[in-house]
Amino acid sequence: MPDPYEELIDGETFIRGPLNAPHELLCARLHSWVASHLPANSVLKLLPRRTTVTLRPGTDICPDLALVRRDNHELYLAAEVLQPGDHHPDTVLKKQVYADCRAPRLWIVDSRYQNVEIYATGTAGFRLEWILASHESLTDAALSAGSYRVADIFARR
Repeated sequence: MPDPYEELIDGETFIRGPLNAPHELLCARLHSWVASHLPANSVLKLLPRRTTVTLRPGTDICPDLALVRRDNHELYLAAEVLQPGDHHPDTVLKKQVYADCRAPRLWIVDSRYQNVEIYATGTAGFRLEWILASHESLTDAALSAGSYRVADIFARR
């Protein structure tokens, strides 16, 4: 299991982890899928898991998955994979930071309910666009044609 790590949210330090094996399996599946569907000439770059991303002074977070713009390293998409007993930082604190910083996309992957919440920033601000259940598929305009069935994300294999 990966060691605990630190995140800084509005000047307050949070110790996160250790992360369990199911969490890491979900992260690996998402990374693999995004990497295989990110066009070679994309303006976006996939960062390694939990790379520190500075969103504003005093806020350094480590998304489970992050796509940033190649030219200025601005966050385009963050994915947070929830782990039992550690939901508050991802579903409340970090979601608010992503909203405040107008991150274009946020995926919250919840193994308890086996769904994926898709948030986006639009003209009216941050909003929940979809809650994808097992019979639906995850897609994103920045990724080449293809979709990832939510049931496959959570499959036990």
